[in-house]
Amino acid sequence: MRKLLLQVNMTLDGYVARPDGKTDWMWLASERDEKGFQRVIELAESCDTILMGRKMTRGFVDYWEDVADNQPDNPMNSFAQRMVNTHKIVFSGTEKQIKGRNITVESGDLATTVKALKQQSGKNILVYGGAEFVSSLIKLNLIDEYYLFINPVAIGEGLPIFREQKILKLDSTTAYKNGKVLHKYLPA
Repeated sequence: MRKLLLQVNMTLDGYVARPDGKTDWMWLASERDEKGFQRVIELAESCDTILMGRKMTRGFVDYWEDVADNQPDNPMNSFAQRMVNTHKIVFSGTEKQIKGRNITVESGDLATTVKALKQQSGKNILVYGGAEFVSSLIKLNLIDEYYLFINPVAIGEGLPIFREQKILKLDSTTAYKNGKVLHKYLPA
């Protein structure tokens, strides 16, 4: 059975974005750490499907397609190619089609659809966000592994993904030179 993996960057005070959805704080606090980025690549390589909420899709798709298509010298280009070429399922109750490569729009029941995806053959499934979408997955107990990159910055207010009590079991912790810490949690 496939697993649903959550990979997300968070602030020290538990937010994944500012109230307006911006994530500029990720670049303010630290530089890219090659070992940390290698872990991001490993997680992406372990998956063949990305799940996303509609609100984050446009920025995600536009950014990675631009890097893949127009920035051959960008050190993120090979990762961008992976993001563009990986099948993406966007959950939306309002959109029937979303422009971009390798995108399917899903409007069915979230729990039923994710449980069916987990039963299919293939690699694991990865979710990056957005905040409301991830909160729904957490509330429905659909996440099998949590990869929380905690950034050395607090922003005071923002968008959380944990909106109710959730008890998790710490599996591992890795600290990186840039100050980020990766906590891997499993459902308790």
